[in-house]
Amino acid sequence: MRAAAFDMAPARHRSIAAGVGIVGFALLTALGAQVYVPLPQTPVPITLQTLVVMLAGITLGPRLGFASMMFYLLLGAAGYAVFAEARWGFGAILGATGGYLLGFALCQPLIGWCARRANATWRDLIGANLVGHAVVFACGLVWLKIFLGVGWGEAVQLGLVPFLPGCTLKVVLGVLIGKAVLPAARYWWPGRVEAAGR
Repeated sequence: MRAAAFDMAPARHRSIAAGVGIVGFALLTALGAQVYVPLPQTPVPITLQTLVVMLAGITLGPRLGFASMMFYLLLGAAGYAVFAEARWGFGAILGATGGYLLGFALCQPLIGWCARRANATWRDLIGANLVGHAVVFACGLVWLKIFLGVGWGEAVQLGLVPFLPGCTLKVVLGVLIGKAVLPAARYWWPGRVEAAGR
């Protein structure tokens, strides 16, 4: 009922909600980037970013999720230290982790598609998190291979294998937190009703 009422709210209110969601998840992604663990054998650090990225797609949907991640990249390009290890600028975007950063935006439509149902099930959310991580790592590995000039085997060893344990944990957290925040998705997904909690 509350979702239906919100759908009838003035367009101005929905525009404000969209802006809050876009900016909010961009800033949360920036905060997640500052929680990082450098690894000696790879130029790619462990961060909390991907967890926030998954939740952006689940909560905001494909269009606003994509806009939020693009805004995050724009902040970094503009000189704000929003990337891991307080990096910023086009040098960071075009550096070793550039593919992962691009993947943050490109995965949003697929995450949103997997979680598009008003009563998204656990299976939907697991799929959204797995597909989202797959896109991020695919983009990251392609760019890492090109940037370092290494073969696929070495790129996988540097850009995927060290992150699998953390990725598994973030998928679990993404599913649990995603289920909890689904009711709030009505503010950004027109016509979406509160999850049934199943």
